[in-house]
Amino acid sequence: MKILVRDNNVDQALRVLKKKMQREGLFREMKARRAYEKPSERRNREKADAIRRSRKVARKLAQREGLLPSKKRAAAR
Repeated sequence: MKILVRDNNVDQALRVLKKKMQREGLFREMKARRAYEKPSERRNREKADAIRRSRKVARKLAQREGLLPSKKRAAAR
């Protein structure tokens, strides 16, 4: 991963770096590796994640088909 620092603006470069790391899921992985996770806990977490993903897909599909109201978008300024 490469971040360019323009005009010695390190704060902005750090913000960009953190955003990229967040998108890659690095913070989530670091938090998960902090402590040992038992195999049973891992299975339960992965199952819950799969259920959450499938519900999200079903919700988006229902919104596209007009069965559920879609989220309100923030007004453009």
